[in-house]
Amino acid sequence: MTYFVRRRQDACPFAAIRDWFKGATMRIEKTDVLVVGAGPAGLTSAALLARDGVRVTAVNKYAGCAHTPRAHITNQRAMEIFRDLGIEADVLTRALPGDQMGHNVWATSVTGRELARMYAWGSGPQRRADYANASPCTMANIGQHDLEPVLRDQACKLGADLRFGSELVDIRQNENAVEGVVEDRVTGERYVIQARYAIGADGGRSLVAQALDFPFVGKTGLGSAVNIWLEADLEKYRAERPGALFFTIQPGRDFWLGAGTFITVRPWNGWVLIVVYDPAKEQLDLSEDALVARARKVIGDPDVPIKIKNVSEWQLNHVVATQYRKGRVFLAGDAAHRHPPANGLGSNTSVQDAYNIAWKLSHVVRGIAGDGLLDTYHDERQPVGRQVVDRALKSVGVFSQIPSIFGVEAGQSDEEGQAALEKFFGDSEEGRDRRARLDDALAQNEYHFNAHGVELGQRYRSTAAFPDGQPMPEYKRDPELYYQPTTWPGAYLPHVWVVRSGRRVSTLDLVGAGVFTLLTGIGGEAWLTAAASIAEELGVSLSAHLIGRGRDVDDAYGAWAAAREVGDRGAILVRPDRYVAWRVDDLDDDPVAALRRAMRQILNLN
Repeated sequence: MTYFVRRRQDACPFAAIRDWFKGATMRIEKTDVLVVGAGPAGLTSAALLARDGVRVTAVNKYAGCAHTPRAHITNQRAMEIFRDLGIEADVLTRALPGDQMGHNVWATSVTGRELARMYAWGSGPQRRADYANASPCTMANIGQHDLEPVLRDQACKLGADLRFGSELVDIRQNENAVEGVVEDRVTGERYVIQARYAIGADGGRSLVAQALDFPFVGKTGLGSAVNIWLEADLEKYRAERPGALFFTIQPGRDFWLGAGTFITVRPWNGWVLIVVYDPAKEQLDLSEDALVARARKVIGDPDVPIKIKNVSEWQLNHVVATQYRKGRVFLAGDAAHRHPPANGLGSNTSVQDAYNIAWKLSHVVRGIAGDGLLDTYHDERQPVGRQVVDRALKSVGVFSQIPSIFGVEAGQSDEEGQAALEKFFGDSEEGRDRRARLDDALAQNEYHFNAHGVELGQRYRSTAAFPDGQPMPEYKRDPELYYQPTTWPGAYLPHVWVVRSGRRVSTLDLVGAGVFTLLTGIGGEAWLTAAASIAEELGVSLSAHLIGRGRDVDDAYGAWAAAREVGDRGAILVRPDRYVAWRVDDLDDDPVAALRRAMRQILNLN
């Protein structure tokens, strides 16, 4: 079913049913999974569930997708999920590509004196190979207003029932079902959607979390900010130093994002200007004239034409749910974790939440797995949420050092600020000390802008990853800065290039698509037979590939043999979310029994 917005009575496809029930109790509709919210987490969940043939209804109180850029940094793991959904190319068409994301610049204004710059998002010569070797996908910078329609259209194409302009006003559950009371925001009609399970992906003010009393830890209101979405032609200032972010440092504004930070929305004329402020000391004038004046000051051109498109206020939070599952209801995305935008982890973590819960719900709803599999969603994703909110707040602390290093102080005049800046660049002990402090701060900001291990390196511990008796591999480099691939059960399948039908493909392209996959090598043919047998026995979709030199999947570069960490005749079982579920180093005496044992535990069938 395609998505629809209920704008008037005759636009509702359920009008006849509604008229029949007029004056009676609220009508009840039934579905397998109710998704509340249609942001990155909700739309990804709906698309993945629909692809598996699960009946899914998603409700969203707004009339359409995000109308402002909001989240924008999209990392490789999220792009891999979009690749699995078949929308990677569509996302890239609308995005600032990775090779234009990476120059982070600090300057007195966009047109003014440049103070420093650093490489970000794997763009620099020291990190480019790390990112290229880790994934078949590049990072991208795409505003949420551009990303969500791509996800929406694919979810509809796959059969999801998306209902915009439909607000959840209450939710309750018992041991058999979840019931959500939904209100049509145009007609005022209320009805009930009864589902087997529900996903609360309804953002930082989640009604689902509140109504069902999900517990949280952390603090809210740690800072105040405003996003100003604007148009201004800055190509001559930015094209030679392309990047997703541009930071301005000006006297008197000692906040962690300086006088204002520009997010690139469209190169090089579409922007979001973020202004952080202390409401106890300053009340921002949000009139159009005042905002244009403020934007021109941080641009450094008093005459540049500016069009204000939208203004939105927000707060810095550091909050995570301590419980991701309550009964038949799950939290995902900002409903579960709320944190500053540092590291660009928000929407990426949300999409990955959806990738984790969707295949598990799909298998349980279709009767392939036991309900206990759903407990592993909390076990696997809650520690990630905790890591993400902590990392983002740490990055704010590190980043906030930079204005003061340049001599910026609160309440400072322009003359005082300029004098302090001259000291920074001067031939003096103070200047040398400040420049050394800046080098140290930028090095620490590697954890903000090149935290590849945080972006890709999550390793799960749960019953959905069957241990093989080997300890988790020790990290050879900093686990936050560097991603270390491994086939240890609970880790994401390593990406390497192999050849199939004459075409170079990623190992990640051999797995996913909503199914389990067994990978083996030359001499492991018995595992292929075992996979077919177990698939039929358990009614589970289980594909299998033999990877080796000269075989249908040709390890032409020898990269898979180096990455797999098991022998030729061993096997690696990969979950639908591309995480390794189980592995064995050699051919078992009874491969059918070994694979059966692993699959039954993973699917909670024991």
